[in-house]
Amino acid sequence: MIIIPENLEIHKPDKVLDKKINEAKIKEKVLFKKESDFHSIFVVENEFGRFLKYKDTYQAGFINSKAYKGNIPYINYFLIPVLMNKNIKDILFIGFGSGIIINQFEKIISNIKRIDIVDIEENIFPIAQKYFDFKISKNMNFFLQDALIYLKTTKKKYDLIIVDVANDFGIDERFCQSEYLALIKSRLKKEGVFVSNMPSSRDVFNKKNKFVLKLLEEYKKFFNNINIYSGETSNKIYYKVFYDIDCAVYDITNLILISSSKKYKLSSNYSIFEKIKLNIEPYLSDNIKTL
Repeated sequence: MIIIPENLEIHKPDKVLDKKINEAKIKEKVLFKKESDFHSIFVVENEFGRFLKYKDTYQAGFINSKAYKGNIPYINYFLIPVLMNKNIKDILFIGFGSGIIINQFEKIISNIKRIDIVDIEENIFPIAQKYFDFKISKNMNFFLQDALIYLKTTKKKYDLIIVDVANDFGIDERFCQSEYLALIKSRLKKEGVFVSNMPSSRDVFNKKNKFVLKLLEEYKKFFNNINIYSGETSNKIYYKVFYDIDCAVYDITNLILISSSKKYKLSSNYSIFEKIKLNIEPYLSDNIKTL
């Protein structure tokens, strides 16, 4: 079963703003396209930057506009664990995207020992190198594999696991279930941190948001601390860049869950993000609750 983000909508958008978005004409130049066993893959370029798309959805890329320059902004939340655990050396990425975030981690953390990258899409690694300037380093290991099979068979443990997976339509339900979360926990070191990207209504704790409320109950079975980030800063950047709108329009958002067994206090050493020209503070303000 696939979790389709649009099906999680609780609140309808403002009609005027909805019309403005639907009438916007963003011209895209297709640089690459391919139908694989798993995705309809596109690399496109428009006036706002260069992006990886699966079918109609932006998955990764780089925005280059007056309002913002950098990653698709929801990915910036993935960097927050650097302020939690100063001893991150072994990292697992499940879901690769453009690879930009991986190179950013290398710039921020000077003593990374190992970066393992798992993705089921065989085309994604050469795409990242050719179209997104991804740089392979000696610390990286690539695994072309189903993520759950990798988690079941590896014996490695990690300081940080980041999961950002989607197919053309949404997220496989397997990435929401107890079996998967148990595997994630088994692959974390004692002080390890787990980051996941999930779809949600912006009204996160509304009783109608049954998918997320159930998901959080599952997470609480395995992690003592769950920091919930609403994605509002990311939303504001997206709507401003693409539509010159100063607020979020649609109800669906990226919900970033940063989970651990240990309770962490965030470091205030924000200067480390200057290496990648990122102001992390607005993203930190989106922590709407800690369970």
